Amino acid sequence: MLSDFLQDYLSIIIFLVLALGLSCAFVVVNFVLSPKKPDPEKLSAYECGFEPFEDSRMEFDVRFYLVAILFIIFDLEIAFLFPWAISLGNDFIRFLQ
Repeated sequence: MLSDFLQDYLSIIIFLVLALGLSCAFVVVNFVLSPKKPDPEKLSAYECGFEPFEDSRMEFDVRFYLVAILFIIFDLEIAFLFPWAISLGNDFIRFLQ
């Protein structure tokens, strides 16, 4: 019973162990070899405009949420336009013939 299981799934188990081992090794190597000296450029505010080490419960403008929601809505809406454009293109090609 166990030999049948190993015969069927041994390659998958080896693959999963190898993937987990490589993933952990990459994280450890990155942690060990990465530079740890922060400079003023790294500690400055990036795109959000807020200082990086302030209170996490500070209030900020709702416009950030609105922009993100609008981006998601229009991004998904474009995905629904592709089938419509393809069917319209086929009808247009038939119309031209």
